[in-house]
Amino acid sequence: MTTDALAETPVRPIVAVAGTDTDGAIQDLAGMYAGRAWHSSPVSSDYWYKYVGVGDGQMSIRRSQMHGRLRGDVAVEGEVVVQWIDSGDARVDVGRDEVQMQPGVPTLFPIEQRFEMAYEDWDQRLVHLNRDLVLDVAAEQHLVDGTLGFDRSVTPTINAVMRWRSSVAAAMQALRSGGTSSLAWHEAQRDVARSLFGLYRFQSEGFPHGYGDRKNVRVRRAVEFIHEHAGEPLSVADIARAADLSVRGLQESFQRILDRTPMTYLREVRLRHVHADLLHANPIATSVADVASRWGFAHMGRFSNAYLQRFGEYPRVTLRR
Repeated sequence: MTTDALAETPVRPIVAVAGTDTDGAIQDLAGMYAGRAWHSSPVSSDYWYKYVGVGDGQMSIRRSQMHGRLRGDVAVEGEVVVQWIDSGDARVDVGRDEVQMQPGVPTLFPIEQRFEMAYEDWDQRLVHLNRDLVLDVAAEQHLVDGTLGFDRSVTPTINAVMRWRSSVAAAMQALRSGGTSSLAWHEAQRDVARSLFGLYRFQSEGFPHGYGDRKNVRVRRAVEFIHEHAGEPLSVADIARAADLSVRGLQESFQRILDRTPMTYLREVRLRHVHADLLHANPIATSVADVASRWGFAHMGRFSNAYLQRFGEYPRVTLRR
């Protein structure tokens, strides 16, 4: 996407603000990202900002510019946001898992959690993807349980960045040519979401070999039942009954296709839900024990060890993020 791509777009913006004073910038921009404690200041006598976005509720492509400084905390609910800068200085998740952004390298906002950012004299691009769209596309290749997480610790490869940029550029062209009601725009949104999984590893298991075969339909039914009822008391018999299998047949099918028992798979799903809940929780008003108990983990020592093995950190660390 060229530097002036958004400015040349003939479609009507879903948001467009601009100004030349710091109070106006905070008022215009903070509301878009649930911003709190924002501060803006000039870098010279010529302070200005511009922000414009096009698209719809499923996906929007945006450009943010400021000749000045902006710092504060951000939280994005119900969306996955990927950003990159063409120029300027930008830091994301300041003081925690801080990322110093590099020109042209996409950076993923922390998913559905509050974080601090600091920008100076920048030209920034952002893509907002609806959470449900991302999960729907993820379900094409992954065993999706309703949780949403990506590994942000690894820098995207050059090929992944090129694929991402190509998909975003194609989406802009589809929007220009057909508008938000066109099939081309709808498919372009999904292609952008697919390229997101090339940038960052999705924290869910991919489909095992043969999972989609007709002979494995009962296992798929069992997996879907586990995802839908993970927050309820479940036994192997409950899962087998939902899949129309005997307990032995269920156990053998899970071992053959997923290489684990049904209850081990259920525990992994619950761990992901605990992780998601801890990320979203208020650390002052929430305890790890309460969240773990809500998802069926009674023995805190075993739970903490399993959590550490799965996410590479103790649950109390996640809660403080």
